[in-house]
Amino acid sequence: MKKASIILCSALLLGLLAGCGAKNTAEPANNAPATENSANNSANNAPAAEGNFQDGLYFALGKEDPKSGWQYFVKLQVEGGKIADVEWNGTNATVPVDKVTYSEQGKYGMKEKGNAQAEWHEQAAKAIAFLIEKQDTKAVTLDAEGNTDAISGVSIHVNDLFDLVDQALAAGPIEPGPYKDGSYHAEGDKFAEGSGWKETADVIISAGNIVRVNFSGVNEAGEDKKLNSIDGKYGMVEKGGAQAEWHEQAAIAEQYLLEKQDPAAVSFNDEGKTDAISGVSISLKSYYDLAAKALEQAK
Repeated sequence: MKKASIILCSALLLGLLAGCGAKNTAEPANNAPATENSANNSANNAPAAEGNFQDGLYFALGKEDPKSGWQYFVKLQVEGGKIADVEWNGTNATVPVDKVTYSEQGKYGMKEKGNAQAEWHEQAAKAIAFLIEKQDTKAVTLDAEGNTDAISGVSIHVNDLFDLVDQALAAGPIEPGPYKDGSYHAEGDKFAEGSGWKETADVIISAGNIVRVNFSGVNEAGEDKKLNSIDGKYGMVEKGGAQAEWHEQAAIAEQYLLEKQDPAAVSFNDEGKTDAISGVSISLKSYYDLAAKALEQAK
């Protein structure tokens, strides 16, 4: 996964424009989530959460960690001027579901692999409860690694949570996108006779918007197509003279869908290819069709 994050590292969704807002203003809510870049200046000067904010939905997306590959986001609801609900979660270019789900499924494995006292999602829930109780992002002191001793039972890095909450609140409330939040999956009907791959598409939604797209595939041996390409086993450049490896082209296609937020925004020729996405020569129509199928579940 570390190898994947180095190759695929990209700050997804940074193309979505984040409108700036301030607490207790009469300005209308914007409809785009705050990103780390868009909210940086505001967040640095913003006061800590004081329990006196404009009611509404807030969202912020951080940068992808080049080491772990995880990209965190927060969604929070302010009611009666106070933070009423918070979702802290993450996505990864090689993980088909969000981090909370991945942890709940036992696949992140902090207890088994790292001898942690609790799984990631359990510790994240305690950090969120602390924030809602204190109503103040500055109520906790963090060390250089983003950890704190102030929250009992929490040993994970919590700096992303508090930083992203600051960014979201500084940017102002947003209007939710058209989709239902969650992780959605679609796959082909069968393994292709020529390649042996069954194509897959996974889409993760938060605040009604697509925050991660993962195009891949699986063969009868249970291998993952994207990881297979990352490990050099697919060999499109060496074997086929392609301009880039399959996973690199897939990443560009995923990013394009993140920017457009709609699989129908691109047209394809009879070979399933498109000139609309620069740097991509692989057939994409089947993947965009699968993304559309996955998003049908989110309507």
